[in-house]
Amino acid sequence: MNYYAVFDVGGSAIKYALMDETGSFIEKSSLPTPKKSLAEFIDTIGDIVGEFKKSYLVKGLAISIPGAVNVETGIIEGSSALPYIHGPNIKDLLQDRTELPVELENDANCAGLAEGWIGAAKDVKDYLCIVLGIGIGGAVVLDKKLRHGKNGFAGEFGYMLMEDYLGPNTGESYSSLAAVGGLIQQVAKRKGIDPNVLTGKKIFELAENGDTEVADEIDKFMRRLAVGIYNLHFILDPEKILIGGAISHREGFVEKINEKLQQMKYEPEGLTVKVERCQFGNDSNLIGALYHFLQRQKDIL
Repeated sequence: MNYYAVFDVGGSAIKYALMDETGSFIEKSSLPTPKKSLAEFIDTIGDIVGEFKKSYLVKGLAISIPGAVNVETGIIEGSSALPYIHGPNIKDLLQDRTELPVELENDANCAGLAEGWIGAAKDVKDYLCIVLGIGIGGAVVLDKKLRHGKNGFAGEFGYMLMEDYLGPNTGESYSSLAAVGGLIQQVAKRKGIDPNVLTGKKIFELAENGDTEVADEIDKFMRRLAVGIYNLHFILDPEKILIGGAISHREGFVEKINEKLQQMKYEPEGLTVKVERCQFGNDSNLIGALYHFLQRQKDIL
């Protein structure tokens, strides 16, 4: 059996695991993401890999990480909550530190890859994965192949313009209206409160406790989310559309989106747009990062 060190780098925490080639977890834990410098980040990962090596023959290092990841060069373009990862060649730095082959992929792409490998999309060739968080990310998989696009932005659904785009400013994006961060901003604006005191969980609790203004904003949020899904479906006509992110696991959440989608009209007879929940939750990025590593290394070797 071959073993791999796998990391899911987030703005506030790094989840990490020792996994085997089937996607099974041997060990799993997490720690706060280093904030001070790239050197601290590299050393943190290097130290964890070193501990794994004491007990296992580790064959490689797989990483899920934010930003527009160039999987060929190892450079992360774009922007994220971790400014220090953008610009330097993270792949080369980690290979030098750990003396292991390293592969990196965007976090939302990893979530999509996990579903296609052993998850909810394992039996289909064409699917979309939409990941809801502070913003909206995602993955486009066609003929079982992840699509990056010319500039690495395929699947960045959150940049789609949704409303007010005819005005003097850019307008409202899918993320600003239909991500958890967007919902927080809309509720804060409606209630005249500081958005920093709100979370997605708190907002749903307010609605459940009878706050009609918040309930109205949640309904708008769900309709806007459904509109984006409807449009994406007609652009690519995939076999499946999957939704991930912590909010997707709220009871009734996916069912409510499908209810909104059913209210929309489809001209072609028999055509329906429906979403399913991603299977793996918080483990999806780790599983997808490992799959990406295995596929890349197979192609290289």
